[in-house]
Amino acid sequence: MKAQQAVGEGVSARQQRRLNVLVTLSLVGVIFTVIVVLVGAWTRLVDAGLGCPDWPGCYGEMVVPDAERALSHSPDTPLESFKAWVEMTHRYLASSLGLLVIALLVFGASLRRVAGYPWRVSLALLAMILVQGAFGAFTVTLKLWPQVVTLHLLGGLSVMLLFLWLHLRLRRLARGERTAVKPRRLTPLWAAAVLLLFLQLALGGWVSSNYAGIACQGFPTCNGQWWPGTDWSEGFHLTQTVGPSYLHGQLHADARTAIQIGHRVGAGLLGLALLILAWRYWQEPPLRPWLGAVLGGYAIQFFLGVANVLLWLPLWLALAHTAGAVLLVILMTLAVWHWRQSVREPNRHLRAEKEWVHA
Repeated sequence: MKAQQAVGEGVSARQQRRLNVLVTLSLVGVIFTVIVVLVGAWTRLVDAGLGCPDWPGCYGEMVVPDAERALSHSPDTPLESFKAWVEMTHRYLASSLGLLVIALLVFGASLRRVAGYPWRVSLALLAMILVQGAFGAFTVTLKLWPQVVTLHLLGGLSVMLLFLWLHLRLRRLARGERTAVKPRRLTPLWAAAVLLLFLQLALGGWVSSNYAGIACQGFPTCNGQWWPGTDWSEGFHLTQTVGPSYLHGQLHADARTAIQIGHRVGAGLLGLALLILAWRYWQEPPLRPWLGAVLGGYAIQFFLGVANVLLWLPLWLALAHTAGAVLLVILMTLAVWHWRQSVREPNRHLRAEKEWVHA
């Protein structure tokens, strides 16, 4: 039935089969990217980011060598086999993800002239995976420089988001669906929520890359104070010199405290923005499940963050916190998608929002 509908709208049966394969591959890409992001987080949490001192190989080999060969390649960097294998596993998975992106591009090339085919999204995904590969290399060669580590995390989430957006576009095309109206643009409230989520993700990456996860003991206070001593200029000094190694961080306590407090303030602002967004659009029934899911995902992530502080950052809980960030990005992306595809509201609601924003 779906194939007949698609054929009736100018897509041949062969193209329909190809679209169905692409829908499946793009969904696999979403799931695979989540795995790669979480394995990358685990690599960092077990201090295996420099398990191999070179790139793309490990001590000059494409598999982890024995201790003797590693010593001859890098005499100043003794081999830690477990950490080296963790790092190389992450690289193997990331490389496989790149091959999947190329397969999607090649397999979909013949459909690029089909009306509604997301060819530009596919190209953006290829560009992002290439940039992400460069970030992976710089993470090693620049010895875990926090700027690069943070961008590497944001890049992984961006790849996942593009895979998800590509999947949604392909699924709609494969089903022969057409939007009744032109997709809605993001309003100021939606844009603010998306921007705050991006900034909070960047702050989370900055906390992690500077090892500031437990710079504050206790919650909601920090080290027994509501506003302890901080060094904001050093904590957010984005042009610091590179090296020699940022494993376990180089910042002093007050700078790490500033980073942690910044992350907490960002979480509060994001939560407020999401609450206002849900309150504003709750009267639109198609959006309620997605707005509720975003609020639920935020609540989970908030409590995971608090638990990490109170329990002194256990490995499994820190990994769960990264998974919570991934979940929140997915839910927000789905909420934005359904907002854009839903029927426009009456003009009086749009006017009310503009008046509220400018008040």
